[in-house]
Amino acid sequence: MSAATVEPAAQEPFNRRTLFWGIFASLLAAAGFFLLSTYAPDFRQPGNGGATPLSKSGVGYAGLAEWLRLTGRPTYMARTEDDLGTYLLLIVTISPDSDPEALDHILELRRDRDTLFVLPKWQTLPLEEHEGWKMKFGRLPDAVVNQWLGRIAEGKIGVGKSTVEQLDIEGRVIDAPDELQWVADDHPLIAAGNGSAALTKLDDKPFYILSDPDLINNASLKDSDKAAAALDLIASVRAGPVMFDLTLHGAGRKYDLAKLLVEPPFLALTLTILAAAALAFLHGLGRFGPPRADQRAIAFGKRALVDTTAMLLRRAGRLEELGGRYAALMRVRAGALLGAPQGLHGEALDRWLDSRDKDEVSGFTARAQAAGEAKNLTQMHEAAERLHDWTARRLGERR
Repeated sequence: MSAATVEPAAQEPFNRRTLFWGIFASLLAAAGFFLLSTYAPDFRQPGNGGATPLSKSGVGYAGLAEWLRLTGRPTYMARTEDDLGTYLLLIVTISPDSDPEALDHILELRRDRDTLFVLPKWQTLPLEEHEGWKMKFGRLPDAVVNQWLGRIAEGKIGVGKSTVEQLDIEGRVIDAPDELQWVADDHPLIAAGNGSAALTKLDDKPFYILSDPDLINNASLKDSDKAAAALDLIASVRAGPVMFDLTLHGAGRKYDLAKLLVEPPFLALTLTILAAAALAFLHGLGRFGPPRADQRAIAFGKRALVDTTAMLLRRAGRLEELGGRYAALMRVRAGALLGAPQGLHGEALDRWLDSRDKDEVSGFTARAQAAGEAKNLTQMHEAAERLHDWTARRLGERR
């Protein structure tokens, strides 16, 4: 007979180290996805073809930013409040759908810093066949432009069509934009006729207002003379590096719960919760002490029977009626233990039991009456203990 073959010991389907590194990689990937999805909106191009420094549409200013870089002037983008606090020349390009509160915030932060505000001019629609392109279909109403201008300075857009055909920008003469937009000013930096200005400066603040964006936007840079004039215009305001504002178009202003969790001051709370979760996970990897045995739903023994009966009576709301019944039961039991004559019941048995007590008059009767009048568990418990003690003491005296 051949020897019985021994089956190999069962093996674990996965190596513990492999499982650990798999879980660690999953958690790391989840954390990376959470952070990227939280901060992704801050790195997207705001405006999507509008009048923003990143827009390549005709009303955008991406061409000016690139043109400044190519001609040796460093160019930066202001995405946060800290960026707005620098002393570089800030160019704020306003679009019709910009946030008015954000503009007020910029005015407060830049009250003593050189800032060029470019007013909006055109109503546009997106071109479906070219993503990021815009199609203009008319001038913005003067009331809309005046709302933005009124937040910066006291003044209004000039009414009526300008008759100026050419503009002089730092000695360079160029053709005036179509439907030139101007403001009234007796001391213009760039004149648009008598008492009119295309570029003006506030008297009490280092704020400059360019009334017509067609002097520096992408559409104007297709003409070489206007492109050169755009550089002269920026240089006339201030030489040196230039910063374009993106906060007015939504960058750096989208706060949500996810950012609160990963930025101070709530970052400490998040790290504490993660550390506690890691400790709980490590604690759960190993068992401490023997496993707890499952207990019966209904235990054996007299005590379990009593506890179950008490629970049922409590749930049925019948505990208040047990005082008198318990007193009657103790009367019969005390009579049997103390040798009461046969045939005694009720009050007659109470009087006989009271006669057994030499220390107290009506000792048993008073205790039985207190048990019958008990209204809550505490009173009932005290009365039952007194009845039990009385019976035990009389029984001890008899023995």
